[in-house]
Amino acid sequence: MGAGLPYWLPDGAAVRHALEEYIREAERRAGYRHVYSPVLGKRELYEISGHWDHYRDDMYPPMRLGAEEAVLRPSLCPHHALIYRSRARSHRELPLRIAELGTMHRAELSGALGGLTRVRAIHLNDAHVFCTLDQAVAEARAALELIGRAYADLGIKAVRHRLSLPGAGGKYVADPELWRRATALLRQVLAEAGVEYEEAPGEAAFYGPKIDVQIADPAGRESTLSTVQIDFHQPARFGLRYTGPDGARHRPVMVHRSVIGSVERAVAHLVEVHGGAFPAWLAPVQLVVLPVAEEQLEQAERLVRDAVELGLRAELAGPAQGTLGARIRAARLVPYQAVIGAREAGAGLAAVRLRDGRRPGALPVPELLRRITARVAAHSAVLWDEDPLI
Repeated sequence: MGAGLPYWLPDGAAVRHALEEYIREAERRAGYRHVYSPVLGKRELYEISGHWDHYRDDMYPPMRLGAEEAVLRPSLCPHHALIYRSRARSHRELPLRIAELGTMHRAELSGALGGLTRVRAIHLNDAHVFCTLDQAVAEARAALELIGRAYADLGIKAVRHRLSLPGAGGKYVADPELWRRATALLRQVLAEAGVEYEEAPGEAAFYGPKIDVQIADPAGRESTLSTVQIDFHQPARFGLRYTGPDGARHRPVMVHRSVIGSVERAVAHLVEVHGGAFPAWLAPVQLVVLPVAEEQLEQAERLVRDAVELGLRAELAGPAQGTLGARIRAARLVPYQAVIGAREAGAGLAAVRLRDGRRPGALPVPELLRRITARVAAHSAVLWDEDPLI
């Protein structure tokens, strides 16, 4: 299998798919356009970006392909710089927001690997905004706001914000003016957003400072999930330009941002935070239907089909899987359970049981499905309207 190369089983894949759909839609509404780029690049690409000089120890060795050397990418930003550079750009196109849920590979040492939190094959929710200098602060602040909304919908919390700055040594690009300008802009972003932060020398990317949004697991171990960066280095390295209103050629600023970071680390944190009892919109199974006896199996199968047609992840847990009590216990992490006995089957009803122990009672099947789909569509942490318990 290979260390640090996770396989996603059906339930995990369902959570990941829901997370990816959510973030793509959130980005689309925020004005991002999605792209695809290859996981391989010529070594020259990473020499231009600076990764080869400053990040080579974390990259896989080149592969010989005829006369060329190809490298598994450690980052998506050089590829997005090429997409920007694929044609001439005007100031009227800016800010140009490019997003991708892309794979990248990092040659992590075996001792650094840990579950899904640190892996070698990473699926990153990455984006780059190409903008004018005057637009950079607003774009970075909007990225912070997008991160905040996503955390609220996911039911997770940031423990602190960190302004990651360069430290000693040759890991960083040697351009003091570049660092000064980018750091000043990020401080302005944090001030305008009203976010308290701590400075962390030695934690910057090799090409510039960044805002890191820190999370912590139940044991208190801290890690970075989301980032926002302002970059003057790579636009210069790639010779990026746009035509300004004055007709002259100007260099854009590149804002890097990741809302949920790597899908692997995000899902690992969600498992820890929710203990497997995910918000209904994210749960691998959202509705389980439990016929009391074989006589109600047909009605139960019809309910599952109707739920699936509405886009819900629904499953049948029939009498062949054990007693009703055993099936209810087995589905304890599922947000919604619909029990169909003889009385419910005859009246077109389903008796609702919620994961939190509430029993709203028997409802007509269309009403039950309407309520569940509304909760899921709202990305709500609330399982049910606040009706009196029955």
